[in-house]
Amino acid sequence: MADIEERNTHKVYEKDKIGEVQIADEVVAIIAGLAATEVEGVDSMAGNITNELVGKLGMKNLSKGVKIDVTEEHVTVDLSLNMKYGYNIPVVCEKVQDKVKTAIENMTGLVVLEVNIKIAGVNIEGDK
Repeated sequence: MADIEERNTHKVYEKDKIGEVQIADEVVAIIAGLAATEVEGVDSMAGNITNELVGKLGMKNLSKGVKIDVTEEHVTVDLSLNMKYGYNIPVVCEKVQDKVKTAIENMTGLVVLEVNIKIAGVNIEGDK
């Protein structure tokens, strides 16, 4: 239980007498990881996690390859991705940036300032 106390959380909603909502940085990272791996052309996060493995390994592993910096109500996201061979990297990255930004903003209410992408590898196996 002490581990929960040490995680970074950010208040996103507060109502006078009802209470407040806090979101852990790890949750924002998981949202970013899920959104990125849903884009056609992305093979996996740099931590080798794909949507098929989520059920086996658990949601916590989706934050691998994702670095989140949350200040006040703003978020900066750094992603490390493995691409599938044969896809246009700039086009896929633009789709990833849009999808990650939209997912985080819609689910948390935080404003995404940047989504930076590093291509860590290209998977030449598998089909397009």
